[in-house]
Amino acid sequence: MHVGTGGHNAGHPNLLNDTAARTLNAGDLEAVFLPGYGMLGASLRHRGVELLGRVQDLTTAAAEGSTAGIPLLHPWANRLAGPRYHAAGRELALDPASPFLHFDAHGLPIHGVPWSRLAWELTESSPNGLTARLAWTQGELLAVFPFPHRLEMAVTLSPVGLTLKTQLSAGLDGPVPVSFGFHPYFVLPGLPRAEWRLKLPPMRRLGLDPRGIPTGSEEPFGGFDAELGELDFDNGFAVLEDRPAFSLAGAGRRITVELLAGYRYAQVYGPKDQDYVALEPMTAPTSALTSGHGLTLVPPGGQFEASFKIRVEALP
Repeated sequence: MHVGTGGHNAGHPNLLNDTAARTLNAGDLEAVFLPGYGMLGASLRHRGVELLGRVQDLTTAAAEGSTAGIPLLHPWANRLAGPRYHAAGRELALDPASPFLHFDAHGLPIHGVPWSRLAWELTESSPNGLTARLAWTQGELLAVFPFPHRLEMAVTLSPVGLTLKTQLSAGLDGPVPVSFGFHPYFVLPGLPRAEWRLKLPPMRRLGLDPRGIPTGSEEPFGGFDAELGELDFDNGFAVLEDRPAFSLAGAGRRITVELLAGYRYAQVYGPKDQDYVALEPMTAPTSALTSGHGLTLVPPGGQFEASFKIRVEALP
């Protein structure tokens, strides 16, 4: 595994032209993943139309450490309440100067290690699927998350959608906290954002402070099914159903994110001044490494699996 800014990551060339990029095809769908850059989902096209947001300039996103397309957020999704956390019997103070961290407008560590810093090893590849692995054993990575483990991601494209399965295998020297997630950005080209129709299932809405950190309170959320209009979304939820589904429809398509296993939390992010909506599967709530709330611990030698599917369908 290569970690850092050297090797083929140097300079961040046109990432879609990277020799390690893998294009998958199935029916009307085409997807591109970048094993050399965090296993980023860099493109998802339906009948030639791009459905992922923030992918127009992946080179800049990689250099700045910002999210784009379908990024894995590991070892934590969303942000932490501060630069220190205590989990699984270990306490860590993050180095604010570390190039393996990214920070939000409040100065909080966000989205774990930037995707562009992580080169995965491709282990299997076919016209409609690929599998890759990442060994979390290097010093730079352990300085951010001191829990040796291995990740494996399997991506499968079918004519109806894209399935992403992630497996975490803990090392033998201690339990590993699980708080990863994904941050897929979706767009519906050809239709104003205000006319996109968002559908969310009934859930428990998490109370958040002004920085987006859960306060510990929850309230019932009866679901949502309407056009976005001028609404802003940046909400965290605890899901209630076994396989909850979140969808975005318009311009002759419906995109549905279905949480298949392992994801008991979700974030919906749709700022009214941006033409994208992120429907984010999360294994734990925001800042679970600092609060312990909803945090799963994988025992030494154990495994944790999580999967979700992005369905794409044409509408009459």
